[in-house]
This record gives sequence, structure tokens and C-alpha cells, in this order.
Amino acid sequence: MKNPARGGGRWIEVTPQRLAAWVDSFADRHPGVSAATQRDGVTFAADDGAMAECHVPFPPLAGGAPSKPGAPGAPGEPGAQGSIADSAELIVRHADTARTVGVLLVRLGGYAAGVFTDSPPRLAASKVGSRLVHGRSAAGGTSQQRFARRREKQAAGAISAAGDTAFAVFGQFSGRLDAVVLGGDRKAIAALRDDPRLEPYFALATDRFLTVPDPRLAVLRDTPRMFRAIRIRLTEPT
Repeated sequence: MKNPARGGGRWIEVTPQRLAAWVDSFADRHPGVSAATQRDGVTFAADDGAMAECHVPFPPLAGGAPSKPGAPGAPGEPGAQGSIADSAELIVRHADTARTVGVLLVRLGGYAAGVFTDSPPRLAASKVGSRLVHGRSAAGGTSQQRFARRREKQAAGAISAAGDTAFAVFGQFSGRLDAVVLGGDRKAIAALRDDPRLEPYFALATDRFLTVPDPRLAVLRDTPRMFRAIRIRLTEPT
């Protein structure tokens, strides 16, 4: 199974533009679908046991009140019977909300920082860079130790440059960022958490971590497709 989810089912990602059609298809395949709203999204549950837990980007879900599947409610409220389309629309409106989002991608030797504004997101500021970090040496003895020290110094310089870049780019929007999305390599990102200049931005970091290749401008420009996607834990009867 591709992208299995812990506890069963599998993970898929759907763009806001495709979500309504995806929910319609789910309802066509499974009888008696009802919707329930949670803090982080909407769960669509069917009578045959199928379930689609839709997790919105940038929770909590705006405009939704907690409810139970099939619970009574006013027309159009998530959780009310017959409100499947309204619940999908609620998710799409939330995902499409205009936000100011910082993105920081770091891999050892490469980094990219950018700020996206408006809806659809527009890259308003960015900076991309790289630093040479040698691979590991197969040599032994003192040669290996010297190489390791040199590599450690190179890695520290690369992380420092990434921190400088993030501070410079995010600082242009100080106090205006709604969220920060992190990505790249988790160890490289973790090495930046001790930078006191970046503490306010790490405080805004979302739980969603973007796994991306070497950070380049093209990779940075593509991140809205990932950080705006609705993550769905899909469980269907076999």
C-alpha cells in the first residue's frame, strides 16, 4: 500500500481545486456518507465503514464547529445530514484563505527562504543559496580526523548561512507572518532551532514538514502546492 497511515488506511493529498470532486467521488462509491467537523478538518464517514479524514492546512478549521457524523444541524453546517457538499466547500474556503506564509527549506549545503502572500499564493520575497559541504571520507587515521573537522566546519558555515538568509527574508514581514512551513532535511532544520533570531519564526511553524529535493528557486516556488494541500487519511472496506 502506498503511503500507509499508522493505525490503518493510507494518506493521500488533494489540492483545494480538486477536493469537491474528490468528496463527490467518495460519496458515490460509499452509501450513507455524513460529515463531522473537528478542529483540524472534516471527517466523512459512510455506512459501509469507509472513512475519509480530511486534515486542512493551517488548522484550526475556520468557520467550523465540532460535530458528530449525522448529527442534526442547520442546513449547510458541517455535521448536519445532507451537508456533504457544504462541508467540502468549508474546507476549500479555509485552504484558499489569503495568508502570509514563510517557507524555509534547508538541506546540508543548500537553503531557500521565501514568503508567499495572497490567494493564490504569490512569492513576494525569496533568497536561495548553497555552501560547499564535502561528503564523508573513507580514509582512516589522522587524515580522516582532519577531513571530519573540515567537513564539520563546512556544515556549520552552511547552517549559519541558512539562518542568515531566513532572518533576512522573514524579517521583511516581521509581525505579519501567519505561519511558517519548514522542509528539506529534519536534521538540518533542527540545527537552526538554537538560533535566537529565528525563535519567533519557529514558534509559527506548522506540523506539516515538506520533504523536498535540494532547495532551489523552482522547488521553493512549487511549495504552495504542497503546503495548501488537504491531507486525507482514507480507510475503505476490503
